[in-house]
Order: sequence, then structure tokens, then C-alpha cells
Amino acid sequence: MNAQEWHGHAIARRSATRAAALIGCTALVLAVTGTTAEARSADPARQTLAARDGWASAGTGTTGGSTADAAHVYTVTTWDGFKAALAAGGTAPKIIKVKGTIDANADGCDSFAADGYDFDAYLQKYSPENWGYDTDLSAEPDDSPEGLRRASAARQDTAIKASVPANTTLIGIGEDAGFKGASLQIKDVDNVIVRNLAFESPLDCFPQWDPTDGDTGNWNSEYDSAVVYGSTHVWLDHNTFTDGEHPDSTLPTYYGRIYEQHDGELDIVKGADYVTASWNVFADHDKTILIGNSDSAATAAVDRGHLKTTFHHNLFTGLVERAPRVRFGQVDSYNNHFVADSTYSYSFGIGMESQLVAEHNAFTLPDGISAATVLKKWKEAPLTAADNYVNGRKTDLIAVHNAEVPAETLQSGAGWTPTLRTKVDPPKAVPGLVDHRAGAGRIC
Repeated sequence: MNAQEWHGHAIARRSATRAAALIGCTALVLAVTGTTAEARSADPARQTLAARDGWASAGTGTTGGSTADAAHVYTVTTWDGFKAALAAGGTAPKIIKVKGTIDANADGCDSFAADGYDFDAYLQKYSPENWGYDTDLSAEPDDSPEGLRRASAARQDTAIKASVPANTTLIGIGEDAGFKGASLQIKDVDNVIVRNLAFESPLDCFPQWDPTDGDTGNWNSEYDSAVVYGSTHVWLDHNTFTDGEHPDSTLPTYYGRIYEQHDGELDIVKGADYVTASWNVFADHDKTILIGNSDSAATAAVDRGHLKTTFHHNLFTGLVERAPRVRFGQVDSYNNHFVADSTYSYSFGIGMESQLVAEHNAFTLPDGISAATVLKKWKEAPLTAADNYVNGRKTDLIAVHNAEVPAETLQSGAGWTPTLRTKVDPPKAVPGLVDHRAGAGRIC
């Protein structure tokens, strides 16, 4: 089977009816992950992460709000109701069931604009012809176009971010539960479960122009769909992350640069540790997942020895890069399916002191996209990449990368061996398993 035939075969698999995938969905997932129905609650909202299921199972494991009493179980249908449920009851175990799609930006970007903010005035003042490329905008006063942009951005920041407390399970009810325009902040807490939710990436209403970013400046945006910041024992399972109605292709251009209004789909940063991401879909995005957000000495002091993360049975499709880009962390990525299109840049970013193990994965690449692009070297950091298949053929990703990109030679051997895995599926079976079972709406 050639690359084009394999790509078409993968598309056909993904277009199979959801009904077939949903039959016995919980039992299927339990079977694949090596657990049993007897070991797990029949109620998905009270299920806990199985033993040995990735880094989030280490130590105390991840139970979320599974032991919540009736007074701490909430069903929410609005953004205000969701934030109120998050705030209720402190860190006592809680379950929040999300019903339907909740829009954190239902009133639109204009509702956040500070009095006097005028985007046309902003474009006029900071155009390269008027401002140049040598000075950033950090010293601009509060009553300037940049100052008013900052004030507007602060309003959006307060409105669309939601902080998730410790010992919490967030779970979507049914096939259409999720959030639009929201940013979940899992910050400095322990023991959180997020399942069965569709996230449409938040749209930054007020990106900042930085004339000094690169040779010709850049627009920089905020807001990830979910951020794991300094937190431990976090399980993200059967969620879907996408740009939804606002893909990058719809974004305008100003000053010759794309008016970037998206940040990441999932970031794991600031000393976060013991995270498992399983059976999720990450789709149609540019800078997808960042593990460790800087090479700086200050960041290294916080992140070194942390950022332990497992990715398994996830579908990465229609992405440009960062699936994930890794700094510092011991990251185990196995049994994932990566489906590229013409926008593809790379999947795994090898960054500062990263210790990536990427094994037993499947890659579906279209004609013209080489397997050498799967890995991208940012810093010298050995990795393990064994038993991976590209378009149905076993491929040594390091060898093919080094042969075609000799200026970025990668070293083999991450220096550690993952032990926290349940069942490891054959890579050739991964597309069929993952394409039919990953994502929101696939657990009963």
C-alpha cells in the first residue's frame, strides 16, 4: 500500500459512523487499557485513573472528585454556573457535569473592550512605517492605544479563565458537552480529572503587536484551552481540542503578519508533574502542546526533574507542530496516531534537557511529507524512538531524520524506560483503535 492509499484508508476509518464506535464504549476502552469493569465504577463521573496508566497513576494516583458526596455533585449548563460550581465547597471532592456547549465569550469581543479602545487607531500608531521595529510597546502609557488594549485584554482574561480546584472531576454528559472560548486553569493543585469534553480554542480578542519579535515583528496571543500549571496528578481523557469555527485560515493579516488569535490547546508548565493524556483528539491547530515553556535558567530551576507526562491513544490530526514540544520532562508517548496534511511541520519537538520516549506510534503522512520531519531538534537531548510505523511501515525515525537533516543530528537513548503502561497495542492496530474511540462523546 503506497502513502496515498494508506492516507485514504485512514480517512475512511475516521469517517466510520460514531454509532458503531459508541456500542459498548466504556467496555471497549477498559479492555484496551488493560483494566476491567469490576475495577472501575459504572458511572464514568466516578471513575478513577487505573493503576499503572501513565505518569498520573504514580504515587497517590489520580482520583479527582470520585468520592464526592451528593452535595458536591453539580450539573451546569452556563458559564456562570460552571464557575460557581468550581468555587463551591473549596477542595472537598467534587464532580461537575457539563451539559451541552458552554460559551465563555457568548457576548463577543466587543463586550471586553475598554472605553476608548479603537483597533484602527492601534494599527495606525504602531504600524512599522510609524513605529519601526526597534522598540516594543511595554512602556506605552495606559491612555495609549496599547494601554487601552492591555485594559481590554485584562477584562477578557478575567472573564474566560476558570480555575479548577483540587480533587475535582469535570466530565461532559452525552456527546455534545464542552466549552467554546474558555481557558481551563489547572494551577497549583493536585488530583484533577477532565473527561469527555470538547474544547473550541479561545480566541484572543486583543493580540499584542511586538515589533521586536523576529525581523519583521509578530502578533502574540494568550489563552490555551487548558493549562496544567504547577499541578500534579492530572488525567485528561476522551476530550477533543480544536479551533472549531475559527481556524487559522480565517484569521486576517496586519503589518504583513497573521493576526494570531490562538495560543495552545494544552500546555503543561511551571513544574507540573504526573500527567496522563489518553484517548484525546487534538485537531486543526498550529502550536498544539507545550511541555515546559522556556529554556531560561529560572524556568529550569522550576521544571528540572518535573513535567513527567504520558500521552497514549491520542489522535493528532491536521496539526502544524508541537505534538508535543518538550523541555526537561520525562515524556512517554506511545500508541498515538498522527495524521498530517499539507500544513504539517513536525510532531515531536526535542527541546532543552527533554527525555522523550516515543514508541509504538502510527503516522499517516501524505505524499510529499517525509518521515524525517516527524522529529524536530531544538536542543541537544537524546530520545528513544522505537517501533514506530509510518504509512504502515516500520520506520526508524531517528535514522531517517539524521539522514535527511544532517545539520540537526539527534542522539538515541532517552536514559530511562517507562514502566507505567497498561496494555501496549501493536502500532499497526493503532489507527483503527484510536480513530474510532478517541475524543469527546466516546464514553457512555
